[in-house]
This record gives sequence, C-alpha cells and structure tokens, in this order.
Amino acid sequence: MKKIVSKDGTVIAYDQTGSGPVIILVDGALCSRLFGPMKTLAPLLSQHFTVFAYDRRGRGDSSDQKPYSVDREIEDIQALIDVAEGSAFLFGISSGAALVLHAVAKGLNISKIGLYEPPFVGDEEGKRPPSDYQARVTELISLDKRNEAVQLFLSVVGAPAFAVFIMRLLPLWRKLKDIAHTLPYDAAIMGNFSAPTQRAAAVKIPALVMSGEKSPQSLRNAASKLAKSIPQAKYSELAGQTHNVSTKVLAPVLIEFFINKE
Repeated sequence: MKKIVSKDGTVIAYDQTGSGPVIILVDGALCSRLFGPMKTLAPLLSQHFTVFAYDRRGRGDSSDQKPYSVDREIEDIQALIDVAEGSAFLFGISSGAALVLHAVAKGLNISKIGLYEPPFVGDEEGKRPPSDYQARVTELISLDKRNEAVQLFLSVVGAPAFAVFIMRLLPLWRKLKDIAHTLPYDAAIMGNFSAPTQRAAAVKIPALVMSGEKSPQSLRNAASKLAKSIPQAKYSELAGQTHNVSTKVLAPVLIEFFINKE
C-alpha cells in the first residue's frame, strides 16, 4: 500500500501494480480497493497496465476531511494522476463512473475513460430515487443510524427486502455499515440521478460505456443514452451480466479498449 496527500490534506491510500500505461480504478458506493470489484479486476488489468486501485476518501485506509464536496474527490484523482506522471486512463463503476464524468468535466489530463453502469435514470419510465434521498441519507448518517442508511441505499438501488434481511445476518453487513458514512458522498455525485447529457457531450476523449445484458432496462437505457451523448463513445452490452458484473468478463473488454490506439 502507498499513500499520497490530496490538496486539502486528505491522505489517499492506493495499491500500484503492473506496468505500462496507467489506469486508475474508481469505485462505486460502499466499495473500497479491498472490498468490491476492483480487488479482482486490478490483477487482471495489471498484466497490461500500471493499475492504481485506491480507497476513495473516507474509505478503507484513506482519511477524510469535512466538509465534503465532489470537487475534493476530483482533487484526489488529480493527486493520483500527478503520481502517474501527469496522465492516466480512468475506469469507474456505478457511482464511480459518474465521478469519472465529473473529473473529465474539470479538465483533468485523462486520455480515455471506461464507464460501467453509472446509475442514472435513462428514461421517464425508470424508477427514480426519492427527490429527498440525499437529505435523508445525510440525516441518518448525522444521527449515526448506519443500519438505516444502508437499508435506505439498498432500497433505492432496488434490492429486494428479503435480500436485505439476509444480508443483515451476514458478516458483509458490518463492512457495509463501516463505510456507510460515505453514502452522502455518492448521493452528491449522482445529483438528481438524471443522465447528464450536457456534461457527456463535452467529453472530448474516447469513452467506452457499458451495461449488463441482464441489468434493469433503465440502467441499460441510461448507459446507451450517455454513449450517444459522448462524441467519441462506444457502447457495449455485456452478455449475461448484471450491475454486479463479473470482472473476468469485464477485464478483456477494458483491455481491448484501452490498448487499442484508434
């Protein structure tokens, strides 16, 4: 594990593996470099790239600073890019993909981006989170009601009640509670959950936008809508995959995209 200090003094922990062009992996909600898809994705990519898998602020071995803002998270990515000698590829999953779009909009030196299912609402028929979701989850965290905050998040992302009940009986639940205080951060990144087509249209670098064939239609519509909005984007629907994508399926697609010089 290595550490860098972001602009506001937050210590960001990361693992650096492999060699070649640098790719920075950006997690979604309730995940860290050792808990979630990046843990298994990083070694698959490190055969072709120098991979930076990091703990977003407030998670894992990274520290935190108040007050939170999306700009501070972008500064964390900039700090990693600085370590990478000034340029990098970015791959983000779920709300991490939305954070990647924010980073590109800020003008960071990013040469290509990969996005897997940023959880925007892609059509009017899609289930939209409650308009007061960010305020509610922030209040629950301020009251240290971590169980309730995790349950609210899981209900918003469509987890069935019986699945949540089972999860609460497993050791997994403690890990989710431990990182629950960062849920308002992801809520801020997502905004009102509408697909940010104007922000996407301003992306001037190659992009690969992906969704899972078995994911909810609204997520697939949102990914497709984003891809159509980004001038140099390709859209790919991964066969047999859901939001909980298999990294063994995901890795070859990312490798081909990031290695291809076209």
